[in-house]
Amino acid sequence: MFDFRLKVFYTVAKKNSFTKAAKELMISQPAVTKHIQEIESHYKTKLFDRNGVKISLTESGELLCRYAEEVFSIYRNLAFDIHALNAKMDGNLCLGASTTISQYVLPPLLAEFREKVGDIHIDVISDNTYGIEKALLSSQIDVAMVEGNSKHPQIKYTDFIKDEIVLVCKATNPLAKQGSIPPEELKQLSFLLRESGSGTLDVIESSLNKVGISINDLKSDMSFSSTESIKMYLMHSSSFAFLSIHAILKELKYNELVVVDIEGLEINRCFSIIQRQGQESALVELFIRFAQSYNLKL
Repeated sequence: MFDFRLKVFYTVAKKNSFTKAAKELMISQPAVTKHIQEIESHYKTKLFDRNGVKISLTESGELLCRYAEEVFSIYRNLAFDIHALNAKMDGNLCLGASTTISQYVLPPLLAEFREKVGDIHIDVISDNTYGIEKALLSSQIDVAMVEGNSKHPQIKYTDFIKDEIVLVCKATNPLAKQGSIPPEELKQLSFLLRESGSGTLDVIESSLNKVGISINDLKSDMSFSSTESIKMYLMHSSSFAFLSIHAILKELKYNELVVVDIEGLEINRCFSIIQRQGQESALVELFIRFAQSYNLKL
């Protein structure tokens, strides 16, 4: 089906990698290459320039990428609008979000959702993952988005978008020029860490354990409950921090912060939409459907 080939192309274009696209789509790298070659054959043009392991879009690739975004936008709107015909379109929605999501992912999503469903009043509560799950179970909120590895038996978890947590420091830090470090070197660095109860901290701890590093091995300067505070401190210190890639896009663009790779370690997670088990609310289901259709933009 051509639509899937288009999705393969779009994923390669966004990831700048055939390998990462294959992992994202859960297909083999040769399959990714085959789909790209079939599109190139169909249009009799080259979509990517290859320079060793690095790839970049050709002029034709840039054009196809823009059209792919339009196609996927039409699909998102179609899926949501059809469902909205049969859903309750007025009332109040109390939404919870863990810290990273509420700051960097949720605002543009909510702006578009609000534009489509103008009669709905939305309240948003932000807290760490533990606090948001607690609020959901006590019915203080209707639905939420969280990060982390928590799996409470009374909560239904639905995958939302994938995220990568990366090691970050200011651009002028000497280690920034190294590009990558072995895991053992983490023990020599000074860190800013998130507070206890943070979903981000849980994921970092679990991933570090896989390469033989305990969270207690890291030298902590201090802990913050705010990612913005962590970023500002990083820019004025020699410290390091693990942050969501979604949280540092602007700082990477303006070369204020840089990513330092850790050899043999990738920290990936999935942001989740959560609701109480057995919950049946047309408004909640409407929001979840919109969020799932929206995630191709992220």
